[in-house]
Amino acid sequence: MTLHLDPRAPWVVSTHELGRRPGAMKQMHLTLPAPAETGVDMIGVPRGADVELDIRLESVMEGVLVTGTARSPLRGECARCLEPVTSENEVSFQELYFYSAEDAAEDDLLLDGDLLDLEPVFRDAVVLTLPLSPLCSEDCAGLCVECGVRLADAEPGHGHEVIDARWAKLQGLVPEHNNDQES
Repeated sequence: MTLHLDPRAPWVVSTHELGRRPGAMKQMHLTLPAPAETGVDMIGVPRGADVELDIRLESVMEGVLVTGTARSPLRGECARCLEPVTSENEVSFQELYFYSAEDAAEDDLLLDGDLLDLEPVFRDAVVLTLPLSPLCSEDCAGLCVECGVRLADAEPGHGHEVIDARWAKLQGLVPEHNNDQES
């Protein structure tokens, strides 16, 4: 089943100028809005953010070879302390879009007439480079497991007295010793 592409969609590119002449080439610089859901649980490219693409389209015997780089912002949260994380991402990609399904394998991309869709190639390239556990800094200490305070913001020596549950009932049996009241 062939999906028909909308030529007005932002990530759809026309290869009409190349014809089907092997060796024909076209270079493009595009700024496109980031598609939805380009990321992993903790970090990704914000929907609608500007994605800068530098691509080269080359006509080859089997189809059109697309080679390029994409630069985009990243937004997410630190896996240890849940603080916001922002950075930039640059990925390279190369994909062959086949003229016909007979030449292509099951998972290969196909041209729709003269049109190709860059979105799945961009999405795959970005997701493969993202950290599964992004950090706000390499030495992020995370959150206190007892009270949830961010340890980077806590007082030095932050801690909690932990009483072994097996001895908790005995705690009230011995009066506390106070050095100020001794005579």
